[in-house]
Amino acid sequence: MSSLILASSSPYRQQLLARLGLTFLCHSPDIDETPRPGEAPQQLVLRLAEQKAEAVARHYRDGLVIGSDQVCVNQGRILGKPGTLANARAQLAAASGRHVTFYTGLALLDAATGECRSVVEPYQVHFRFLSETQIERYLAREPALDCAGAFKSEGLGISLFERMEGRDPNSLIGLPLMALIELLAGFGVEVP
Repeated sequence: MSSLILASSSPYRQQLLARLGLTFLCHSPDIDETPRPGEAPQQLVLRLAEQKAEAVARHYRDGLVIGSDQVCVNQGRILGKPGTLANARAQLAAASGRHVTFYTGLALLDAATGECRSVVEPYQVHFRFLSETQIERYLAREPALDCAGAFKSEGLGISLFERMEGRDPNSLIGLPLMALIELLAGFGVEVP
């Protein structure tokens, strides 16, 4: 089997990939993640996932490089990681009673041949109506300042939702494992 390289320093993506029981290396990509003018969210995450994989692949003669990128879209607006409690409050208040869509771009690149296969996985989260008090209580227990949308679905963030829709809930955490398994199979890597 070819070696696997995760083009990410994200502990969340590392934990998800480890669930598949595969041995892998991690290599942080260094790319400009600025959206291009008029670039749709789906185009942005696909481009960035591919660029991350390409940037890391330059450091290896062979192996399969996994690139991934994610954005959260609320009412047509791309939300990044909140970074501050004030931004997290604002993101959760804006999501209250609405649905937000996460787009996760995934690329798998063969470093030896340059062949790249990629997909975009959408996932929708329908939020309950949240009071200011509920938002404050949530953020006091799980600030999630480093997560797009200001929540962790794998933690207490699940309490904020009415329902979720999509193929793979791992997409919310940043690495759609079901799509990755399909891409790996295309390169001859079977899981399990």
